[in-house]
This record gives sequence, C-alpha cells and structure tokens, in this order.
Amino acid sequence: MKKIVIILFLFSAVITQAQQAENIIIITTDGFRWQEAFKGMDETLARDKKFNQNDSSYIYKKYWAENVNERREKLMPFMWSVLAKKGQIYGNRTLGNKVNNANPYWFSYPGYSEIMTGYADTLINSNQYPENPNTTVLEYLNQQTKLKGKVTAFGAWYVFDNILNEKRAGFSVTSAFDKVGGTNPNEKQKLINAMMADSFKPFHEEECLDVFTHYGALEELKTNKPRVLYISYGETDEWAHAGFYRSYLDAAHQVDAWIKEIWNFVQNDPQYKDKTALVFTTDHGRGDKVKAEWTSHGNKFEGSSEIWFAAMGPQIEAKGEMKNENQLYQNQFAQTMAKIMGYTFKANHPVAQEITGVVK
Repeated sequence: MKKIVIILFLFSAVITQAQQAENIIIITTDGFRWQEAFKGMDETLARDKKFNQNDSSYIYKKYWAENVNERREKLMPFMWSVLAKKGQIYGNRTLGNKVNNANPYWFSYPGYSEIMTGYADTLINSNQYPENPNTTVLEYLNQQTKLKGKVTAFGAWYVFDNILNEKRAGFSVTSAFDKVGGTNPNEKQKLINAMMADSFKPFHEEECLDVFTHYGALEELKTNKPRVLYISYGETDEWAHAGFYRSYLDAAHQVDAWIKEIWNFVQNDPQYKDKTALVFTTDHGRGDKVKAEWTSHGNKFEGSSEIWFAAMGPQIEAKGEMKNENQLYQNQFAQTMAKIMGYTFKANHPVAQEITGVVK
C-alpha cells in the first residue's frame, strides 16, 4: 500500500512539473483596438474614402463576413482558432468584459510601462520620458537564478531602450534599427541586419518595419533559446495614425500570422513544447465614439483607454473568450505574467494584483 501511495505521489509530482510554465513569450501590437480584435473589420471605416486607401473591395474580400465571429477570425485566425480555444481572452466590451489602462494618459510609453511594471506611474507622462525608474517584470525575472541571462526583448520602436531601462536591467533590448546577433551574428542575422539597413524607412529612424523585429526575435528564439522573450510590433499604430485602414488591418493580420509561426516553432522544440506560455496584448486603445478619431489616441479621445488581454499555456485554464461582466486593468498584467512563471513579482514600487483565474 505504501508503494502505491509513493508511486501515485511521484506520478502527481511529474504531472505538476510538466504543467508548469518554464518559458514565456510576451507579444504586444501597438494601439490595436478591441473593436477589431473582437468584432473584426469596421464597415464604416472600410467604406470611408478618407481611410480605405481607395481599396474597399480588397478589405471586404479579405476581411468581411456577415457573422461577427467569422469576421474576427478572418482578421485574426490564430488568435481565435487557437489562442481563444486553448487559453483566455479578455476585453469584449459588448459583453461587459472590460480591460482598461490604469494610467490616465492612454498612449504608448505609459502603457508599456504599466504592462511591464504593474504600476501606473503618473510621472511617466511622455513618450520622450527618459529611462524608466521603475522595475519591470522582465528585469525581475532576469534576477531569478534559473532565468538569469535568459531574458531578452525586441521592439520595433526605439523608445523600448528607455521603457525597459536596458542600461540598468541587465538584459539585451534590441529596438528599432539596432543590429541583431550582437558582436557575433550568424549568417541569418547578418542578412537581417543588411536588409534592415537598406530598407524603406517610412517611420524614419524611430521605428523599423515589423518584419525585421519579427525575424530578429525568431532567430534569437531558435538560436539562443531564451526562457523569457518579449516582442513588440508597431505597425498597427503607425498605419492607424496615418489613417490607412487597409494597412492597419493587414498589419494586425500579419502579426497574427507571425504569432502562429512562433507558436508552431515552440510546439515543435523540446525545450519549449508544452512548457511555454504565450501572452498577447496592446498598450492602448483608440478613438471610436467619433469614427474619424480612430486614427488618434490619448485622454482627449474617448475609448483610448480600452484594451484587451490574451494568454495560453501551462497552468492557464482553457476558458476561451471571457463573457462575464468584469473590470480589469493593465497594471494587473505584470503580476499575472510573473505568476504564470511561478514567481511573485516584487519591486520598490506598487505592483497590482494578478488577474484572478488566469493561473490555475
């Protein structure tokens, strides 16, 4: 009888260990609205000549369906066919499930800082703010013995050096046109660097095209196998500011395809398979009450604080789309990510409580 109890105990321990998230990949796409995430393309914007880039037929052919569930899956097929079924998605305000910025500004630096620090610091009130004085969850995880030196970040926008405080944090932040691969890049990284240097730069030197951020991060994942990887894509915000609705939708659709590519690699690699959590979210919303304000955000534009959050992986129960009336805030994301990895994020500033129910 004792042998049976011991065997059952050991079997239970193995199962628990197998279910623990040993790795986490955090992905953000800048300024992507909950409206498109949960309802797909917006007919009003798709028809508007000011925004559809004179190609409404393309938008309708690629992204339109009468049924809202089909429509959103056309835009974000991986998010709705895999992530939503195997994990949890929050933020469908038509169901009363609300997620908001806690910071009062509703633009990028304060939003990314809130995601990463668990703290809506009102002193961070500009995209030109210097190095973040607050500790990010990435910095905290990099301080843990098992994760030291296994944390890295890639962001299309140059400001991530400050947001994540690369000088202090102790891990690499590859932002904008930083070369990938460090001082000893492999052949693929050399090619990425060469193509990036010669690329079209619609956002000047402040932000590279997402394709370079993606392939730089993917090669890092394949080559150096980080335990904690953050990727921030930026084109959804840039094309929205330009008023290019077709390009905004295409950028979101491409991010979804890239997440699928990352997840397929993860699920076919022994280090990552069934041991890796994926978190997907955004830094801020955009205007919507006045349709023409979809191009803008900030506290002058109603709706800009409305965001969403998704996660799947070990220890994350497959609850799907959250349909209960609820109010969550962006400052809860950092502790949630720490808990997914089995840690409690502590810092010399307030850290909001995790989202209850994400981690089993």
